Amino acid sequence: MTSPAEVTAPASGHAQATLRRLIQYALLFALVVIAASGLSGLLERLFTSGAVLASTDVAGLARSLAFTLIGGPLALLSWWFVWRRLDDGAERTSAGWGLYITAMYGVSLIIFTISFLGLATSFIGQRGNDWAPTLANGVVWAAILAWHRWMWKHPTKPTAHLEDVRAVVGSVFGLLLGAGAGIAALGGLFDVAIRGFPLTVTVEPWWYSVLRSLVWAAGGAIVWWWHWFRDGGRRFQTGLVDVIMIAVGIFAAGITALGGAGAVLFVFLRLAFDRNNPLNELLEPLATAIAAALVGALVWRYHRTASIRRSPGTMRASLLVTSAVALAAAASGVGVVVNALLAAAVSPLAGGATRTLLLGGISSLLVGGPVWWLAWKPLQQPQAAEDIPPGRRVYLIAFFGVSAVVALITLLVIGYRLFEFLLGDVTGGSLLDRIRAPFGLLVAAGLVAGYHFALWRHHRALLAAARPARKHTIEAVTLVTAHQADAEALARGIAEATGGARVTLWLRADDGGSALPEAGPASAGTGSGWAGTAAGGIAAGAPAAATPAAAETSTPAGDVIPRIAAALENVTARHVLVILGPATRLEIIPLANPGSRG
Repeated sequence: MTSPAEVTAPASGHAQATLRRLIQYALLFALVVIAASGLSGLLERLFTSGAVLASTDVAGLARSLAFTLIGGPLALLSWWFVWRRLDDGAERTSAGWGLYITAMYGVSLIIFTISFLGLATSFIGQRGNDWAPTLANGVVWAAILAWHRWMWKHPTKPTAHLEDVRAVVGSVFGLLLGAGAGIAALGGLFDVAIRGFPLTVTVEPWWYSVLRSLVWAAGGAIVWWWHWFRDGGRRFQTGLVDVIMIAVGIFAAGITALGGAGAVLFVFLRLAFDRNNPLNELLEPLATAIAAALVGALVWRYHRTASIRRSPGTMRASLLVTSAVALAAAASGVGVVVNALLAAAVSPLAGGATRTLLLGGISSLLVGGPVWWLAWKPLQQPQAAEDIPPGRRVYLIAFFGVSAVVALITLLVIGYRLFEFLLGDVTGGSLLDRIRAPFGLLVAAGLVAGYHFALWRHHRALLAAARPARKHTIEAVTLVTAHQADAEALARGIAEATGGARVTLWLRADDGGSALPEAGPASAGTGSGWAGTAAGGIAAGAPAAATPAAAETSTPAGDVIPRIAAALENVTARHVLVILGPATRLEIIPLANPGSRG
């Protein structure tokens, strides 16, 4: 009666420990956030009101006092119980503790950085007395950040679990913040250089906004550098770091760079062929587009070089992602060009809008096409199975699937527009004008899907040609045996050995063949006429009846399967009868009539 309890106790204890950690760390996280909120509220009142804490907001003061005086001690008490348990190595390496440190570190880092940079920019231009909230938040969350970083790097209780996640969170946040603010700062500078001083110069100098963006960009760059270099985020050879590098440094940066370059080309094309709008309006998006192209290209270039130094798989993934982004831009350009050409055919008089649409599609195609050509190299596709890199077929299937889904959706939209035109009021525009936008998308998606499907079939043909030819064509095996203990395992082993043949198991009604044949030569079936030639080396077996000694020394099924596989090696029949027993007898009989399968 005690055996079941002994078996289930470890699993039950592990579940209880996991649940206890989940509740404990979730409670600690909530209490720390509550205490921080209350303390920052009190500090804000102290900075703005001096000795008059209550002022007119009594409810707000009461909330801050409750959060601080109740949530703060409870948070410290909960942390003290958690910290005592961390002497145990299992607690330090548990997923709950690692997730808590990571979540709280990330939240405190983000809030502290935003508060500190907001405080720094509030003094540029002296925009009123709005520094108190940011200062209060910055002080409180700086203390929480330092506290959790101290626990992360503790000399005797270090939290090495999920260390790469914390480094990645900090570096990604800093990179996004720095890149976004850098685009804003460069965009402001380029806009002044291209279009002159803005009209808001009478309110405040134009360089105020640029300087604020530079402060945010510098803060984001420092956060990224600290976590990527100082904390060693780039040295973690983990899948998470590789995925984040590809997703942020290649994918997001590639979209930013190509989008900016496409917008720049679009502005230049409009200046050359479509100057219907005022010059200042045409040049409005140019500065931000140039800044986005430069910053995106810089980020993409750095991570592209870093991916080459990491591993061949990461380098291949970066190329595939770059190719995907460029192909999406080129395909969208094709769709817009088709849309514009159909619009010109429907409404020849609407030249300005159609020309603008056409130039937008051309700019997207001219930017995405060359980048896709350089990344994908369509003229240097693999010509042998060993030249197909890992992940390439997955990429082809993914792109084919996405483009096929897009094509299906556009077909439904075209069908809806068609029936709407036939059943509704015909004065609402021509049919071609209704379907030109989804039709252009359908053409682009169809081209992408067709190209990737054809390439996938080519790769499949190369892989099929490289596979070794089948030595036999056995489709079904009928197994006759009386050893019921190993019969099912024996049938599964024969199916695997024959490459997935269908095995039908027949059990003998007598007990004369209860023992499996020993690891010796197999015997041919009497009167089969095949065993001595086609089987190749199958000799005569043992007597027809099993002896008690043979039954006691029965051979396991794993020792018999190799003998059966060797006997079936040169069999070309589609259906084979395999008889085991009595005793050590093994009989292989190919059946000539496929219709007689069991």
